Order: sequence, then C-alpha cells, then structure tokens
Amino acid sequence: MYVLFEDNGKFKAEKIFSEAESSLQVESATGKRSKIRRNTVYFEFSSPEPQALLDEAERLATEFDIQFLWDCAPQEEFTVQDFGTDYFGRAPTAVETAALIFALQTHPAYFHRRGRGIYRPAPPDILEAALAAIERRRQQEAQQAQWTEAMLAGELPPEIAAQADSLLSSPDKNSMEWKAFEAALSASGLNAEQLLLKLNAWSSPLALHRHRFFSRYFPRGIELPPINLEGQYEADFPDANVQAYSIDDAGTVEIDDALSFTEIDENRIRVGIHIAVPGLAVQRDNDFDQVARKRLSTVYTPGQKIPMLPAEFVEHFSLVAGQSRPALSLYVEADRETGDILHYETRLERLTVTANLIQSELEPLVTLAALENEDHNLPHGEWLRPLWRFSRQLSAQREAVRGKPEHNNRVEYSFELEGAPDDPNSIVQLIPRVRNAPLGLLTAEFMILANNLWGGWLAEQGLPGIYRSQQAMRTRMSTHPAPHDSIGVPQYAWSTSPLRRYVDLVNQWQLIAAAQHGVSARLVAPFKPKDADLYAIISAFEAQYTAWGDFQHTIERYWCLRWLQQHGIQRLYARVIRDDLVRFEDCPLVVRVGGMGELPRDQRVHLEIMGIDELTLEVDCRLLEVCDADPTADSDAGSLAEGAEVIAEASAQDDTETLTEQQADPEPADFSVSSSAS
Repeated sequence: MYVLFEDNGKFKAEKIFSEAESSLQVESATGKRSKIRRNTVYFEFSSPEPQALLDEAERLATEFDIQFLWDCAPQEEFTVQDFGTDYFGRAPTAVETAALIFALQTHPAYFHRRGRGIYRPAPPDILEAALAAIERRRQQEAQQAQWTEAMLAGELPPEIAAQADSLLSSPDKNSMEWKAFEAALSASGLNAEQLLLKLNAWSSPLALHRHRFFSRYFPRGIELPPINLEGQYEADFPDANVQAYSIDDAGTVEIDDALSFTEIDENRIRVGIHIAVPGLAVQRDNDFDQVARKRLSTVYTPGQKIPMLPAEFVEHFSLVAGQSRPALSLYVEADRETGDILHYETRLERLTVTANLIQSELEPLVTLAALENEDHNLPHGEWLRPLWRFSRQLSAQREAVRGKPEHNNRVEYSFELEGAPDDPNSIVQLIPRVRNAPLGLLTAEFMILANNLWGGWLAEQGLPGIYRSQQAMRTRMSTHPAPHDSIGVPQYAWSTSPLRRYVDLVNQWQLIAAAQHGVSARLVAPFKPKDADLYAIISAFEAQYTAWGDFQHTIERYWCLRWLQQHGIQRLYARVIRDDLVRFEDCPLVVRVGGMGELPRDQRVHLEIMGIDELTLEVDCRLLEVCDADPTADSDAGSLAEGAEVIAEASAQDDTETLTEQQADPEPADFSVSSSAS
C-alpha cells in the first residue's frame, strides 16, 4: 500500500512500511525510511507505483481547464473525492484524484484551501480581483524581462535611467526597475556601478565618484542659506598697533591667520600670531553653530571647495588687507639669540592687515640664501628675516624633543583644472610644491607654536579643549592635553583655522572666554570639564573628517589618472615604499606592482602602465627594470611621513590643506596631495 502526502510544500508518494495511531513510517524507492504525521496524508492507494502516480497526475493536472473546474465546483466547501466523483461521473482513480489535488492547489486564486483535500471556490468578486492582480503581475514580469533584456543588449530603458541615482544609493527593492536591474546584474556578472557606466547612465566614472559622496553627505545640495551679518558682531576691542601680513595661495578667501613682528630691544623680539574670530558670531547651539556643526570642516577637492561656513561669514571675518577685523592674537616675547620664550599673552583686538601676500608670487624670491643674506634684496625682508630666524630656533627646540631631525623635503602637488570640477574632460595640471620651502616652513612653525601654547594655556585655566596627540605612533583626539611626539610639543590643540574646521572653532570659544574673563573663565566658558558634548563633537568630527579626506583622496587620485592619460604617459619611474608598494615620480600616485621581488626602500624602478581603471582607480603596471642607485635620493625615505605630519598639522592656514591625516607609517594615503580650490 502506498500513500500520497505533503512534505514541506511538496507532494510525495511512498510505500507504507508501518502504521501508528498518529503517524506512518514510509519507505522511498531508494529504500530510505522516514516518519510522517497522518495529518499530512491525502489518501492511500494500491496502484500504480508511487513515481508513476506522480508523473501521470502531474501530466493530467495540466490538461484541466481551471475555469471549467471552477464553474463545475459547488459553491460551498467540498472534498476532492466528492468533486472528483461529480466531475468524472464515477469514483476517480488514484491518478485522477491526485491530478485534481495538484490542479486545485496550484490555482489558489480559483480555489481556497480549507484543509487537507478540502477546498472552496473563490467568490466571483474575489476571483475577479485576484485574476486582475495576476494579470498585472504577469505584465509587470514581462516588462521587467523586457527591461532586463534591453540592458543586457546594451540599451538603457528610460525608466531605469530615471532611477540611476537611487539604484546606487537607496534602491526600492520592491520596484520593477530594481528587480529588472538586479536580474541584469546577475546575468551580466557586473556590479551596479559597472553596469550603469556601460549603459551610459552616468557620464563618466568621475560622476559616479562624486555621486557616492554627495548623495550620502549632501543629499540636499551643498549651498548654504544666505545670511546677513552687516552691522552685527562688531566687537569693541582695542586696535592692534602692529604691521601684520598674511601668506596664502592665490584665490584664498578664508584668510584666517596673519603674522606680525616687533623688535622690543636688542635682546628681545615679539611675534604676533593673529587669528580670525568667527567664534564671536558662531556661538554654541545658535543657528550659525548648527550650520557649522553639521559640516564640521571645509571639503577640498581639485577645482572645488565646499565651505564649512557661509560665504558672508567668511567675508565678514577674514583678515582682508586694509579692513579692520576682530582678531584673537597670541603675542610671544622671545630671546633674540636663543629663541627661548620669555612671555606670551592672548588678546582680543581689532587688526588691520597691511597686505595679503601670495605664496606662489613670493616663493621664487624668498629663498634660503635670500633670507640669510642681509644684503640680498628680499621683499618684506624686515618682516620675513627675523620671523625666519625665530622659526628655525623653534624648529630646533622641537627637534631636540623629538630626538631626530625632520625631513620635510618631499614634493606635494596642487591640482589646477581648466574646466568644471565635474567635467571629466577638464584639463588637469599638477603643480609641484616642495614642502620644505622657507615660506611653508615659516608659517607652519608659527601655527605649531600657537596650537601648542594655546593648548597649554587652556589647561592652565582649567578649561577643557579638543587636543590632538601622538604617542607610540598613534594619533588620537581627546579633551585633555598629551604630548605629540611626531611634532615634538607637550600638547597640541587645533586653534588656527576656525573658518574652516569646527574643532578650531570650539577651541576658539574656550580661548575667547579665557581672554575675556581670566580666572573666572571656567564659570562662563561654553564647555565645562567633562562636558559629554565635547566627546560627541570629537567622535563626529573624526568620522566626518575622515570621510572628507577619503573623498579628497578619491578625486585627486582620479585626476592623477586623467593626467597620465592626457599626457600619454606609458612609462615612468617610481620609488619603492615597501614590498610591492611604489610611489610614482612626477605624479602623486601610490600603486602596487606585482612581481617585483624584494627590493629595498626607496629603490628606483622603471615601470610600464598596462591599464588604467577610472572606476576602481587602479593602475596596472609591470616592472621594466630596477634602476641603478641614485646618489641624490633621500636615503631616509621612512622619515618623509614624519615631516609630513608636522607640516600637515600646521598647514591649517593654507587653502590647499591636505585633509588626510598623515601618520608616521608611510601608507599610501601619506603621500596625498593638495588641491587648489578658490
């Protein structure tokens, strides 16, 4: 005797081996025995063989006209055996009974199951609605299949094109468009970005790189609402009686620092480090703060800058030459001969910068020889020479703490685009810039000095701030001071770029409170010790600052690849960083080259470019030859990143500041590049 039963939604027919009150033991054709519950059994039969019954019943079930079955069926519940007797005019065979069960159960729109072998026809109105839904689904599936076939044939359906953005960032996985797209992905073996690029849904890989970033971090666009600061926040501070200059790249609009020099007597000098004070208007939790805290930092990429603060804010507080602007000034008195700091103080005052100097115009003239030769004709020599001497003394003091010299002689690059930043056909120029040029070292040294002294002053006043430290090769941010080994200072608090970076703005609020209220500052400062919001700011800033840096690195790497292609470069030289990692010469790219074998650090190699992928940003290279030793090469390549740390930390005043944190271990990101953005 055999039995037809249901197991996990599938019909099976097997031989009965033994029976119990509520269960059966059955045996399959292969001899496998299993236990089934009686409530899964439809009926028992003696012939034909189980597999023959299943085969014949499935064939017969396809021959039934389901509409005719519905018309013939009683309008109340019925058993399949009773309906089979009425339909066939006799008791149905085992095959016929099974075929009816298969037909009724596979058409749930027509027949509703009410139990094992018990059914009820769907009411006419419900059947009509169900059939309409089935037809809609059939049409949708046909449309999806048509879209999928078109995409596999290289055609982009308009409906898919209209959702190109959301298919990458936030797809509706229940939509027809997504299901068709997903089927095309599966059949093509491509990922979503590759398929959309192949179908020209995106104009270029650049558009995709930008979309990833902007759809996540700026879904409502990058424009800030206009504000009016006219006549507001005009602080009544005393005028600074100094001659101050700023040094920035051409096109810089966020002029947030300037330097002044005063000769007190033949033994003492005073240097002023003057910082713009947007913290007078951006105050904790006000509307301006909400804007700044959402962005946390200015975003820099080649040809484009997304400011942290509205343009009106920048215009109102930037230290523009000839305009009286509020400034937070750090005055440092030092011994002329030794550079030892004798005294320093912080003042809130009004400053009129004498001139906004352009770094690219000065650099060819401000050479080491010109700075050290009093007879050399040097622009602004009366200001630059004493500042340079003091900066070298400060650098030597930090070097003594570090225990080893800084190596700042690596070349960095600025990007200049002839065209729109989102146009892949824009012509890109890579402008080399040596980081140890005197002007860069000079300005960096005084930003380091300000961030060091102000960080220490906050701690002395009992005020928390946001500090950066580096110990055991690990850089971290915290609310208390700790040494920064790579720079060689006892503490370091970013404070010199409040127009561009939220951490600097937070520290500026604390400094303003200390400057205005002295020992009472801890009672009125925006942040008190152990304020949980400071930790929240640090966490959010680190995450977002990293994202900004990753985006900058991505776009810069893209334009490096475009530069290689625009110049038709197929062969070039590179330096080994370690293992198979190399850094190109004349282009700020780090790539991996397989099959090089074990080569020493900074070994020069000759490479051939085999392929460039603008979507994955990968360069496929092969080794042509290992070059002879270069006696002019920097033998201590491992120290490059340490020098980069010092410059990167201090270059907040530079409108081409690199956002990516420079670590002491030279990973690829350590050799990131600067981006010109006006």
